[in-house]
Amino acid sequence: MHQAKVWEEVDQYITEHLIPHDPILERTLAANRLAQLPLYDVTPAQGKLLNLLVQIKGAKRILEIGTLGAYSTIWIARALPSDGHIVTLELNPFHAQVAESNLSLAQLSHMVELRVGDASEQLAQMADEGVDTFDFIFIDADKPNNPKYLEWALHFSHPGTVIIGDNVIRDGEIINEHSPDDRVQGVRRFYELLAEEPRITATAIQTVGSKGYDGFVMGIVCS
Repeated sequence: MHQAKVWEEVDQYITEHLIPHDPILERTLAANRLAQLPLYDVTPAQGKLLNLLVQIKGAKRILEIGTLGAYSTIWIARALPSDGHIVTLELNPFHAQVAESNLSLAQLSHMVELRVGDASEQLAQMADEGVDTFDFIFIDADKPNNPKYLEWALHFSHPGTVIIGDNVIRDGEIINEHSPDDRVQGVRRFYELLAEEPRITATAIQTVGSKGYDGFVMGIVCS
């Protein structure tokens, strides 16, 4: 059997055994497909991982950079206590409209602040507004700007904040220093900043599954 087929079938096996049937999440994915959003949603197993990490951290305030149709947002929000709060940033107004509909379906609109516009500009505006720090930050937006997003994530962090960066293996292309792909170069600079930055300690995990060969970075802010 082709290796990618094995990865996909194992993903399905994990989902069938460990991810309970959830009509809200399934309707969210269906709505995203119907709206022809890019196929960038995390898998159910990855969504459950984010949910568990938020619970492990005991987070109450979350920043998500990159909303898309809010599938990951729903997974994360469900891990929050009743007084928890998420700020999620989405560039595309149409994607944001789909996300708002999905959040309403999930009855989570009251704890999610969806800000629409360029993420770097939104983050700068949040700084001007004096927005408080976050306990958990999920970076899953345009990869060329990952270095900027990391800098902003550190700005909005406190000691103990967990920072997760998605899609940081790129089918192994991150080891190609001459890659012409600006997404790969953005992720490579992201790694370099993590290596240079004394305020955070981090590692990266390679993953395989229905979305192919990729992975994520997880760090904890230490000062």
